[in-house]
Amino acid sequence: MLIHTSLIPPSASFSCCVQESSGMLSHWVVLVLCCLGQLCADQSMKPQLAAPELATNNPTLTTVALEKPFCMFDSSLHPNKSYAIYLYVMKSSASTISSVVTDSSSKPLDSTFQQTHGGHLGPYKAASFDVPNCVSPPRLADAGDINKVSDVLKQYLFRVGDDGTCLYDPNFLDVCNPPLAPDTTYRFKYVLVDNTEGIVKDQTLWSDPIKTRKAKLPMKIDIWPGRRSGSMIVITSILSVSVFLLLAGLLASVFSALVESEDPSAETKGMSETTQQSELRPQLSSE
Repeated sequence: MLIHTSLIPPSASFSCCVQESSGMLSHWVVLVLCCLGQLCADQSMKPQLAAPELATNNPTLTTVALEKPFCMFDSSLHPNKSYAIYLYVMKSSASTISSVVTDSSSKPLDSTFQQTHGGHLGPYKAASFDVPNCVSPPRLADAGDINKVSDVLKQYLFRVGDDGTCLYDPNFLDVCNPPLAPDTTYRFKYVLVDNTEGIVKDQTLWSDPIKTRKAKLPMKIDIWPGRRSGSMIVITSILSVSVFLLLAGLLASVFSALVESEDPSAETKGMSETTQQSELRPQLSSE
């Protein structure tokens, strides 16, 4: 399946492709196609949150899943040149929209998470990856295979804040993508970089504000059984009864052992027999 923006009017979507492949692709894969069609339809789009069908629980406390910039920079690409996509992250503020990610010579900034205090002082580079192939995208039919779903989605999505070790690894040399701060608002920007000249050729606008989730206090975590599934309640009940029976049997065994060890009847009987025998022996000897 070949797709190129030059063959699609600006207002067109991928509905035709969806119709042609609806017999082979599952429902949620069709949603992926629609998502990509929206990216192709508008070359000036900002980075967007991944669709809920593609990334559940998004954002999390420390991560944000974004759609990769499929077909967004096609007009800026030239043959026989190497390009890369840089992703910049910055904490949202009144000045974020005007923040630049290039120096005076149009070279992309190499500011890091540490240098910008996690995006508080300015944008930092969180990722560098190849330009998504709009002409020959991943085989969406493979998404129907449960063993290939993860690989297919990784080609469409990027999760910001997904590396929990790069900040503390002295041997880490790649671009660091450390966890984001909980309950914090960020903005994101994709940049097209010409690897040959080392300059920025194109870029998106800063995304709309996206806020990570807020951690719940332990006393506010809902533990009411009404929010648990029926199977979970049944399993919990069975385990509780099993533990109770096990403890009851253990206590009964201990109690029985203690009673037997402290029963004086056996000792009294043995002592009485010994006393009687000792009293009879002198009488027999005197006779």
